[in-house]
Amino acid sequence: MTDHDPIHGADPAPHRRKLYGRRKGKALRATQERLMAELLPEIRVPGFAGGEAPAPLDPAALFGGPRPLWLEIGFGGGEHLAHQAALHPETGFIGCEPFVNGVAMLLGRIEAAGLSNVRVHPADARDLIERLPEGSVGRVFLLYPDPWPKARHHRRRFMNPDNLAMLARVMPSGAELRVASDIPDYVEHALAAVAACGALFETVEPEAPDWSVAWSDWPGTRYEAKALKAGRTPHYLTFRRL
Repeated sequence: MTDHDPIHGADPAPHRRKLYGRRKGKALRATQERLMAELLPEIRVPGFAGGEAPAPLDPAALFGGPRPLWLEIGFGGGEHLAHQAALHPETGFIGCEPFVNGVAMLLGRIEAAGLSNVRVHPADARDLIERLPEGSVGRVFLLYPDPWPKARHHRRRFMNPDNLAMLARVMPSGAELRVASDIPDYVEHALAAVAACGALFETVEPEAPDWSVAWSDWPGTRYEAKALKAGRTPHYLTFRRL
């Protein structure tokens, strides 16, 4: 990256939350630098720079007309998001990821596949969700989120009552929340979090009792491959908005 950070250098939101985890890894390649400078500004969700509170988002304006909207929170290297966007060209996708290198990887996939239905929010997903209209998101993906294994860090886990209530506002009845994790404790935590707010979501009965059967449109990811190589079992949970 250059000294001017195209992701974080112009996002002085006055209400910014504390965001944990790494924001940048190894240096980007020249091609990735170009994509960050040229492609990201074209597909970045607008309206987060400046000192004023962001205005509500209009998904139709983001995608040049009305279309279904799906959201991925923490898209990692973008494998799944790019795969879904190619499978569903009629659907608009917003991907949220504060990690610079992950954003750069997704941009490469978008350019290579010629995808026009993806928008990127390279910052905290919660700030974006707050701006979305009620009942506007038909599907949400939370795939291999940071498990924050230490007990004192569990409050940082995305699957918590506040975040679930925030998601419930933007998801209509019948919308899906898909969660993948290879950490048994996180799986139990996610199931308990949803059960604790039972008026908002229901747990969809899994094909396998241990939640080990992936969704039919699941492409696999690099992180999942690492988990399998390390002997960890991926789990795939589906929750439905009531």
